[in-house]
Amino acid sequence: MTKSTDTEETDGDGKATSGAKKKGSKKRASSKAGASRKSAAGKSASSKNTLSKTSGTTRAVGRKKVIDDGIDRETIRQRPAELPLMEHHWGKLLFMHWPIPVERLRSLVPPQLTIDTFDGEAWVGITPFTLWNVRLSFTPPVPYLSDFHELNVRTYVLYRGVPGVWFFSLNTNSSMTVFGARTFYFLPYFNSDIDLRQEGDTIHYHLRRTDAERPAAFDATWEIGKELPEAEPGTLEYFLTERYCLYSASGESIYRARIHHRPWPLRQAALLSHASDIAESDYLPKLKGKPLVHYAEALAVDVWPPEKA
Repeated sequence: MTKSTDTEETDGDGKATSGAKKKGSKKRASSKAGASRKSAAGKSASSKNTLSKTSGTTRAVGRKKVIDDGIDRETIRQRPAELPLMEHHWGKLLFMHWPIPVERLRSLVPPQLTIDTFDGEAWVGITPFTLWNVRLSFTPPVPYLSDFHELNVRTYVLYRGVPGVWFFSLNTNSSMTVFGARTFYFLPYFNSDIDLRQEGDTIHYHLRRTDAERPAAFDATWEIGKELPEAEPGTLEYFLTERYCLYSASGESIYRARIHHRPWPLRQAALLSHASDIAESDYLPKLKGKPLVHYAEALAVDVWPPEKA
């Protein structure tokens, strides 16, 4: 079980002031004047290997790195024309993210999917949160079934150029959600005992996965910080949080389920304590170092049924 008791806080740019620094990032060399057609063709081929439509460009906006990798990350944010299947409210959510080499994830994600990266690095996220007023569209919430807690372990992928989320596990204290999501969304949900308690600006979150074959535990305490600006396209915060579809697999088929919501109202957060073995239980390597953290208080979310991608 990994443990951390040091305080970590994101700065005004959403970057962890004491978080793990990214290693091994490669910067694309700028093309020289008068470069040969052969050199230009080589750069184009390199771009195709990362599913970028153009050779990536990097610029700095204040203290933030902004990357244009040529991937269309805006179209998927548009609201689908069809009526959603469900309406949710998500909140008390902590984004915890660690950088990880792509090759450490490759065997854990279906080969049809490409690992999505920011500046050459993949990311693993753990997101504890709570849900309320979960219901089918145009029906009232069902007492005792519409409010529950959840924690997801995830990474970011592309399928035919469309960015989304891939889940290693979804853990909840709603047995009905476990059954429904496994059956109709092909998602790896697990039953868990979860407790969320808030004292002022401090949140305590405790989880014990009760699945006998893959037991796991997660405990964290964090303090809510000040509001952050809306994440700008091309920034790391945007890459990690603004995701509008999820992918799942059944047999050889890949399925995509759309979601829609307003941009995440991100805040700073200070991680006061953290102990967990849930990543290792999901067959991931041990997540080392302090995570990059962001917090969001509440968000209304519409959810559509999965379709074969």
